[in-house]
Amino acid sequence: EEKEAIFEGHIMLLEDEELEEEIIAFIKDNKASADLAIYSIIEEQATTLESLDDEYLKERASDIRDIGSRFVKNALGINVVNLSAINEEVILVANDLTPSETAQINLEYVLGFITDIGGRTSHTSIMARSLEIPAIVGTNDITARVKNGDMLVLDAINNQIVINPSEEELNKFKAIREAHRAEQEELAKLKDLPAITLDGKQVEVCGNIGTVKDCDGVNRNGGEGVGLYRTEFLFMDRDALPTEEEQYQAYKEVAEAMHGEPVIIRTMDIGGDKDLPYMDLPKEMNPFLGWRAVRISLDRREILRDQLRGILRASAHGKLRVMFPMIISVEEIRELKAAIEEYKAELRAEGHAFDENIEIGVMVETPAAAAIAHHLAKEVSFFSIGTNDLTQYTLAVDRGNELISHLYNPLSPAVLTVIKQVIDASHKEGKWTGMCGELAGDERATLLLLGMGLDEFSMSAISIPRIKKVIRNANFADVKAMAEQALAMPTAAEIEAHVEKFIAEKTIC
Repeated sequence: EEKEAIFEGHIMLLEDEELEEEIIAFIKDNKASADLAIYSIIEEQATTLESLDDEYLKERASDIRDIGSRFVKNALGINVVNLSAINEEVILVANDLTPSETAQINLEYVLGFITDIGGRTSHTSIMARSLEIPAIVGTNDITARVKNGDMLVLDAINNQIVINPSEEELNKFKAIREAHRAEQEELAKLKDLPAITLDGKQVEVCGNIGTVKDCDGVNRNGGEGVGLYRTEFLFMDRDALPTEEEQYQAYKEVAEAMHGEPVIIRTMDIGGDKDLPYMDLPKEMNPFLGWRAVRISLDRREILRDQLRGILRASAHGKLRVMFPMIISVEEIRELKAAIEEYKAELRAEGHAFDENIEIGVMVETPAAAAIAHHLAKEVSFFSIGTNDLTQYTLAVDRGNELISHLYNPLSPAVLTVIKQVIDASHKEGKWTGMCGELAGDERATLLLLGMGLDEFSMSAISIPRIKKVIRNANFADVKAMAEQALAMPTAAEIEAHVEKFIAEKTIC
């Protein structure tokens, strides 16, 4: 299904009339050949994507180049390499593997692949997870170190590559492989069990999704609901804003796919580095601090109205919750709650069914929201902490800036103090707090967050069974004491060492 989504994007680009017009214009204006025109226009679009701050969008440049490469080869009559023709067991080594190339892989013979370039959110990585094939991407120099015929050991779990291993090394990795297979079998037994500690503390472990297709992975891995539905994907790859009806159908499909399990729908988080050409968003010096998320929704009420009415109508088909991103004040949440009541009145008058008691929450991702969490907790039903932006804003570190990326650490005492403050504020008002940032699926942080009182963990579906295992093997009284000690430590390094020592002593992970 993830592959399908990738190639739907490829098809949309190939059917883009504007792209075709640009290529034709380049040929006419520059008296250029078709292959040069295709290359030039595609490269211009890819370069534009690479200049963006958003890691996900930046890595879409490879998709654009993938299409362009195949387009040029077809224009020149060059045969495209067919990886499906491989008929012996191999590990593929390449500078990069495009989505279309990865999709050709014959899983009977290709045991894994390694590339020079790529990142955690690149489509190469997405395809590897979709195919459930071991892969290491972004090595920088693997093609320079390996030649055809070399024997390779690929340990994707520990991010290790061994070229021409000794017999001793080979036996060691064979043992690791067997242990991993046994562990996967054990995790499969746990996936449908509750995330409850040895002494009875229960939390929820959910999945993050972008489309209805992601629900299958959440259900298959034992997710207890959806902790974050990123609705902005509904607004992308199209020429106009989605209508209320289109949104209603999309949210309804997710509600039904989750079979009554809770689904937290985050309203549109467009802006910052997520641009929509048809919205004509202004160019800003500081887009992450600019006109984005609820700031757009509150200013463009037609967008807010269509989205909230769509969510409300879909709430008749499942347990939906609505969550607002980038909140910095009580005034904003009160204005949004008033809008919901207004749209409820409209729907009643029109005879539409909806959940009269739909829960409303705040995505806590700004230091401002964290600072007034005790006030916000009186206004909403729950919090969900977005650690990616919260860490960035709290530490004043652009995580996309390589010069300072080493300063970006969600286990910083400053960030953990803010997280603890939010959790405590919600509990004081009888509310609950979840987490949907990357930290929620980090095994190193699971016990620390559990001990800090986090009620819900939401992550990529593939991480759900492993996080459940960590929680089920822990004693809450122990992790609470460990977390209290960690929160008193002055540096991230000391906190990390403290947590790792605890895990080793308790043999939990």
